[in-house]
Amino acid sequence: MRTRAVPAPEPARPQGFGAGLLRWTRRLVVGSVVMGAVLVGGTAFRVWQVARIDDYTKADAIVVLGAAQYSGTPSSVFEARLDQAYKLFRAGVAPRVITVGGKQEGDLFTEAASGKNYLQARGVPADKILAVETGSDTLRSIEAVVTAMRARDMSSAVLVSDPWHSLRTRTMARDEGLAAWTAPTRTGPAVYTRESQAHGIARETGALLWYQLTHFSADFTYTAGQ
Repeated sequence: MRTRAVPAPEPARPQGFGAGLLRWTRRLVVGSVVMGAVLVGGTAFRVWQVARIDDYTKADAIVVLGAAQYSGTPSSVFEARLDQAYKLFRAGVAPRVITVGGKQEGDLFTEAASGKNYLQARGVPADKILAVETGSDTLRSIEAVVTAMRARDMSSAVLVSDPWHSLRTRTMARDEGLAAWTAPTRTGPAVYTRESQAHGIARETGALLWYQLTHFSADFTYTAGQ
């Protein structure tokens, strides 16, 4: 005669308030992770999307965001931005170019001054270039530019930086009340390789999310090359 196996009893499920709290905690954690992933992914997509925009609508000024310079010589990142500003100026997009950026301790030149000198050497008249020699990060630079533009009755600008920087600079400028759009450079270390592109998108995704959360700047170190 065969003996029928008796299935092992299922472990008792927790009941009551503790069980309900545990379930809701798990749901909250999973929901938070999903929402965070959607937020980060959506922001990264917008950074990539706006990076592809080249808006040559006429403006009061072309604003070049500063980058590293060495004793008055723009770095390759900065040079690429300045060359794009020169191209826009020659195309008649705006009657004036604004360079912006302060200097690090020990520097002899500001980013704005080195940018102005570079553009003058390329043939842009000195009286068509405004050097705003302040700003240690993107937000402070944008604030300084907006102040200088308002003092001169200018209210619109096409912003020139690296493609991945476009959405954050545009967001900050518009938050300051400036009518702003972007026409980024398509040359330079920021766009040379897929590695530099991925780094730029990741960097700007984090910086933009931080700005939107706190309205403080967060310019993370750029490592794609100078």
